[in-house]
Amino acid sequence: MAVELCLLLLLFCGSTISEVQPIYKPPPGTLDFGFVPSKTYDTGAYHEPGSIGILFKIVHAFLYLVQPNSFPQDLIRKVAQQQLGKTQGDYQKAIYYEIGFIVSAALGLLFILLLPLVGLCFCMCRCCDNCGGEMHQRQKKNADCQRSCFATFLFVASLIISVGVLCAYAANQHLTNQVRGAKKLVNSNFKDLKIFLNDTPAQIDYLVSQYNTAKDKALSDLNNVGPVLGTRVQEQLGKEVRPALDAALTMAGAIRETKEALENVSVSVEVLQEGTERLHANLTDVKTHLSNTLNDSACNAAQAASTCNIIRNSLSQLNINANFSGLPGVSSQLAKVNDVLKIDLSSLVQKGYAAFNDTPDLVVNQTRNILSDIKSVLESIGSNITTFTKALPVQKILDDLMVYLTQSEAYVQDYFPLVEQYDFYRWLGCLILCCMVVLILVFYYLGLLCGTCGYDKHASPTTRGCISNTGGNFLMAGVGFSFLFSWVLMTVVVLTFVTGGNVEKLVCEPFEDKNLFKVLDTPYLLNQQWKNYLAGILFKNPNVNLTFEKVYSDCKENKGIYTSLHLEYLFNINEFLNISMYTEDVALKIEHIQINLSKIILLDEIGKENLLNFSSSGIDGIDFSAYLTEINKSVTKVDLLSFANDLEARADQLPKGALENALKGHANSIRMIHNQQVVPLEQAMSTLNQSIRLLKKTSSELMVKVKNVISAVNAAQFLINNNASQVIVQETKKYMDTIVGYFEQYTEWVKESIAMEVAACKPIANVIDTAVDIFLCSYITDSVNTFWFGLGGSSMFLIPAIIFAVKLSKYYRRMDTEDVYDDSVEQW
Repeated sequence: MAVELCLLLLLFCGSTISEVQPIYKPPPGTLDFGFVPSKTYDTGAYHEPGSIGILFKIVHAFLYLVQPNSFPQDLIRKVAQQQLGKTQGDYQKAIYYEIGFIVSAALGLLFILLLPLVGLCFCMCRCCDNCGGEMHQRQKKNADCQRSCFATFLFVASLIISVGVLCAYAANQHLTNQVRGAKKLVNSNFKDLKIFLNDTPAQIDYLVSQYNTAKDKALSDLNNVGPVLGTRVQEQLGKEVRPALDAALTMAGAIRETKEALENVSVSVEVLQEGTERLHANLTDVKTHLSNTLNDSACNAAQAASTCNIIRNSLSQLNINANFSGLPGVSSQLAKVNDVLKIDLSSLVQKGYAAFNDTPDLVVNQTRNILSDIKSVLESIGSNITTFTKALPVQKILDDLMVYLTQSEAYVQDYFPLVEQYDFYRWLGCLILCCMVVLILVFYYLGLLCGTCGYDKHASPTTRGCISNTGGNFLMAGVGFSFLFSWVLMTVVVLTFVTGGNVEKLVCEPFEDKNLFKVLDTPYLLNQQWKNYLAGILFKNPNVNLTFEKVYSDCKENKGIYTSLHLEYLFNINEFLNISMYTEDVALKIEHIQINLSKIILLDEIGKENLLNFSSSGIDGIDFSAYLTEINKSVTKVDLLSFANDLEARADQLPKGALENALKGHANSIRMIHNQQVVPLEQAMSTLNQSIRLLKKTSSELMVKVKNVISAVNAAQFLINNNASQVIVQETKKYMDTIVGYFEQYTEWVKESIAMEVAACKPIANVIDTAVDIFLCSYITDSVNTFWFGLGGSSMFLIPAIIFAVKLSKYYRRMDTEDVYDDSVEQW
């Protein structure tokens, strides 16, 4: 049922996927579908054993020494296929692989069989006063040394046995603690599985609901078809239309500038002609007055004669330099330009701009019917998705699975106390085994304590004290219990060693490095008719390459169950809801959009005729060289300020008197003329210079410029009237791909979400990890292996402990007889 649910859920999710591959796909605006709702799983499928982990590592190292061979995949396959032994050498390979366990188990069996037998013989031998049973101790010179060595060796052996039994007890207690805490981990796994089932419908609903994001974006673009498609068409046509209109508008501005320049020329020439006449008269008067002053008798004096002659010779410089009276007028050109300006060319060009800028509105008005059809198609897609969603019995299947999961959880909860009860029996049995060893240790430690404390080296063997004798008895009691319990201990050790060691080597280690999955994925292993067992169960098609290892790895990475189980082999999800069919309808309807832009008039014939009239206004016939020749001249032949300053300086060279004062007065008059007449004339010349140069630049190839503007406008108008359909088709195609691109983004998002987020199967991997890696390997196998490792070590060291205890007891127990030496013998 779980498999059926997974397949149905992914069928539902995947049925929204499309396979549209547009010829041209511009990058549309990226849609934000948000994040698929998901909850965090609580189970952390990882076990940290704590401080006892050091013992686990030691046991793993020991097992590697016992069994260093790699995982026998071929042998396991043959065992599973019941073909072991059919090939020569199979049993030899199996024995070679298990040789470490076989030898160790054989030694354990020898221990089990021989130690009780040896104990029986030892007991019978002592009953016959042999094997140390005779209560007589011979005196030896190194008796104290032997006693100390035996006591030390027994103490060391007892310490090793103590460490072993502590390891066994720790492992026993660790397993019990983990079993008691396993309930929380089991509940966590059940909780994650419930989250897995409860979240899947919400994730599916979210995927379906996000269709509205793509649909709303498409409807938004359709509702704004003018700004979107109209603007695109306008931008493409504008590459030729706007430069043409800009050139016409620039020419309109040039006409206005030409008028202003002509007016400035006319005014400036008039000002310059009047000003130069007035300046000439004033300079003539100044020269006359200066000549009269220089004819004064004071200039005949020896000190002033040379200075007066220099001033007299410079009077010829006081004259005008530029002559503007002969410049031609521009009244005829100005009149023609004024006639051209009677028609507002800028207004006509602005009308062309306005008409062209109305392209989006034309698109809106001419696509109303088609857009309504497209919107109905988009609405039908949404309604089909909703209908298909309601037709799927997803909730019913989920409810059934939830009931099954709840029943399973209740079953586990009901039987968990029974598991704890049986674990208590196991714990108690293991504790009894540990207590057997502890009992032996108690006798040994008591024997060592009493024997060491009660021993009197001055006492003869027959006169030893009670405490020393008790110590010897404790040692022999420990020996007796060692013979009595050792075979029981070793039997448990052998059984747990063979079982736990092979589980570690054949299950836990292969599971960790995934070799176990490779065995399970062996073709025809679990079913001789199926190449891939998992694919045969899910798809009834064993040829599909679906492996346990791949499914586990994908679920471990929390991928969607659709990706993990390769459910694309089970259904062709596009057959259930093929969006490509609808997008083709949308594309077909968009391609039928017909937009007529012939009503757009960029510049009418009046505007064109106005341009031609401007080109024939005659400004290109102005004698610019004559103007520039006079403009480049200075107003006067000499700088009047320099002349006045020089005149005043020479006046200072003359003797003080009327002549000096008269010359300085004339210098001031010259400065006044410069400030009041020359400076305004220079400003007028500057204005005239700028205007003439502007007119010269404008008139340069004026007819060619005007014809180019008219040709550009005509070409743009021809493009709109005759070739705009090609631009419209091209931009409509791009617009269509943009609309379709929204749905492709949606389907790609759905694919990615199904692959990675919807029904993420991490809980399934967690269940496997919990069952195998944590429960079986970390909790049980590691604890069992550590238990037999500690108990087995203790059992093995019982042998030297028995030997040393028997030897040492002779030195602690009270003897019946002792060696007696005669004095003569002693003297000899």
